[in-house]
Amino acid sequence: MHKFGCFTHALRIVALFAFVAAMVGCSVHYVSPCPEIKRVLDAQATAWNRGDIDEFMRYYWRSEELTFSAGGATQRGWQATYDRYKSRYPNAERMGKLTFNELHTMPIAGHDDAALVLGRWHLERSPDPVGGNFSLVMVRQNGRWVIVHDHTSANPPASGN
Repeated sequence: MHKFGCFTHALRIVALFAFVAAMVGCSVHYVSPCPEIKRVLDAQATAWNRGDIDEFMRYYWRSEELTFSAGGATQRGWQATYDRYKSRYPNAERMGKLTFNELHTMPIAGHDDAALVLGRWHLERSPDPVGGNFSLVMVRQNGRWVIVHDHTSANPPASGN
């Protein structure tokens, strides 16, 4: 299979699912995250909380086709995503302590090897804790789940700041 075939296939599945859902007016049923995906997110939080961005990034698809959207912009590629994290979080103090909650997953178009994951994130740090929501497209490649698309947004600053 072409080296980007899984990602392209996953995006086609997402687009197809969105189209079918819109056409038939069906509701989407989200469930608690599957244990394998929950383990990935737990491992990411553990790595983050140790200040280990290298290990945190191990769960992203190591490809130039990886996409990361935040702040109204989309980054393409694993290295660009890694570099963004390193520049925004240069040390453990800036990284803070990461938690994920309100996790929900949905298989994409009935495939066992692709999922949409929704949740909330929070960084406890001083003086500026921050949090927001995220949506991930994850695919199982060679027996392990990896993030092929991450869309993360931050809550607006609290009033008075």
